[in-house]
Amino acid sequence: MQIKTAKAAILAQSRAPLIIDEIALPEELGVGQVLVKVLYSTICGAQLNEIAAAKGPDKFLPHLLGHEASARVLEIGPGVTTVKPGDTVVLHWRPSTGIQCQPPAYTWNGKKLNAGWVTTFNDHAVISENRMTVISPDYDLRNAPLLGCAVTTAAGVINNDAGVKIGESVVVFGVGGVGLNVVQFAQLAGAYPIVAVDLVDSKLDMAKTRGATHCLNPSTAGDMDTAIRKIVGDKGPDKVIETTGAKQVIELAYNLTHADGTCVLVGVPSEKVTIYTLPIHFNKVLTGSHGGDAVPQVDIPRLIRLNQAGRLSFDGIITHEFPLEEINAALDVVRGGTAGRVVLKVAA
Repeated sequence: MQIKTAKAAILAQSRAPLIIDEIALPEELGVGQVLVKVLYSTICGAQLNEIAAAKGPDKFLPHLLGHEASARVLEIGPGVTTVKPGDTVVLHWRPSTGIQCQPPAYTWNGKKLNAGWVTTFNDHAVISENRMTVISPDYDLRNAPLLGCAVTTAAGVINNDAGVKIGESVVVFGVGGVGLNVVQFAQLAGAYPIVAVDLVDSKLDMAKTRGATHCLNPSTAGDMDTAIRKIVGDKGPDKVIETTGAKQVIELAYNLTHADGTCVLVGVPSEKVTIYTLPIHFNKVLTGSHGGDAVPQVDIPRLIRLNQAGRLSFDGIITHEFPLEEINAALDVVRGGTAGRVVLKVAA
């Protein structure tokens, strides 16, 4: 390959800062592999969970991270037909068309460095063909990574997981990068009322501009169960979307949901949750979201059209920008809980 090395942020030890260092790329591309130059990458809560080993001991250390980015295609491996050198692409973790390749064989300090089908915290990356979707080169490349996870997930949560219908009430717990877009898509789906709940007033202000009809800050709103039922009715909201992963919030979200309603868990819990399951035997639905079951090659072009038509806004969703070298500071901002989406400028 024309590019031999890359600058990368490496997870070498769980619950420790990432290491910025040079890594060696494979000597050649395998079937279905694509070499890209990563331009911008956003940070998802999934990376915080990986660093914290939230799902248990990490057997793949050391490894690379990141799953949403804008990039340019430099070279393609055998069998690749959906992209070509020079294409501008969105990188995403949900599979799309094309080959799913073997993960790339990176090395670091002469030893194997693990990576999945997509990584974005490295300035050059070998990506599986089915983890990228071509977009116009003149599209905003700083916003484009949002289409790799936050926006497509939110659209799928409303359309697929929750199946929101016109006039249904929706409550969204946590209006960060995903939650803000959930609010926006709930409005597009014709939901009413749309209640945004967050501890950060600036996020609630942004949710209001995205279509939230009511905004509640638990630190000032008193008993949340009472406050929300006062807005949506005593029987509770039709659809509840939980994005925080906090145990108490998940339990509240489920308990609030209408007996015939749906509660969608987007946030990943860090501890066990206790719920009364009897309502699930009747009509209440509790479901987890897997990226909203998004179909990238279909959903990304549709969302870009909505954005370009002024029906969908990404303005203000990215609240902080850092160079790749300052990724640990960027991760601290995400952990702080006050940011929308944090973007990394990975390569010039």
